[in-house]
Amino acid sequence: MTTHELVETAVSPPPSRSSRKRQDTIEFWLFVGPLVLGLLAFVYIPILWGFVLSFFRARNSVTPTEFVGLENYLELFGDPRFLDSLQTVIIFAIFIVPVTFALSLGLALLVNNAGVNTGLFRTIFFIPTACSYVVASLVWKTSLFNGLPSGFANNILWAINEINPIAWVNTADPPYYWLVLVTVRLWLQSGFYMIIFLAGLQEIPRSIYEAAMVDGAKPGRQTFRHITFPMLRNTSVSVILLLFIEAFQAFDEFRNILATGGSSGAQILARPPLVYLYNVAFQDQNYGRGAAGAFVIAALIMVVTVVQGRLFGFGRREHQ
Repeated sequence: MTTHELVETAVSPPPSRSSRKRQDTIEFWLFVGPLVLGLLAFVYIPILWGFVLSFFRARNSVTPTEFVGLENYLELFGDPRFLDSLQTVIIFAIFIVPVTFALSLGLALLVNNAGVNTGLFRTIFFIPTACSYVVASLVWKTSLFNGLPSGFANNILWAINEINPIAWVNTADPPYYWLVLVTVRLWLQSGFYMIIFLAGLQEIPRSIYEAAMVDGAKPGRQTFRHITFPMLRNTSVSVILLLFIEAFQAFDEFRNILATGGSSGAQILARPPLVYLYNVAFQDQNYGRGAAGAFVIAALIMVVTVVQGRLFGFGRREHQ
């Protein structure tokens, strides 16, 4: 390279602002483009297509064949099985939400006060969250609550008071299957909400507790009632909202624990809405009504979430 060329290279102007902006735009879409395409192809377009399908008659095909308006929605609410599924999921939410809330908060309080072992116990309690709902449900059904004398639960009952084996899953009266359903979900999700409560506990300033000690407050129940729990208000509301949403989306444990087998996998004890809609769409091949039911459940979840948020004052500014 000659001296003249070196001088031209040294004094060449920097890239203009428009070219830099164009390059930044290209790099942005190279990173974000695959994500946007994935969301369009696998989330937004199927949701839009399902909404359109809910107003059509679609039997044995996902292609709309005949416009029926609100007929799918009206038939859905006229089906006693769908109304029973709503009752089932409400009962399930009444059981699982307060129990999970209390257990998660209790574990968070214990782990937060564990000192140097906080990390160890946090990991131990969080590990079940990584387990599949399907795998855990099958373990609960075939091992822990299998109804045989060799089952874990029946062995415990026999060791305590020589109680005869109980058919936990197949007994309708009394409904022992609720114990199986609640405990498996409790084991799976308590660790996750414990982490959320732990984050809230660690955000509470220690100076508040120190000031309370100076004023004569005793550690334990008194500080929990007047300091800890009020300071966890936003965290508690968030956890309750998430628990209700997850309860209304229950599927795996009901499907895998209560299915009686066979080609249809019939369920006669309890059927939440998602299991009912699964049977309608993929067994009865009624995709129009199945799509309508999906949007009904989504609307119910949104209504319950908004009502709870209003009742608990979620997001409301605190007045000084």
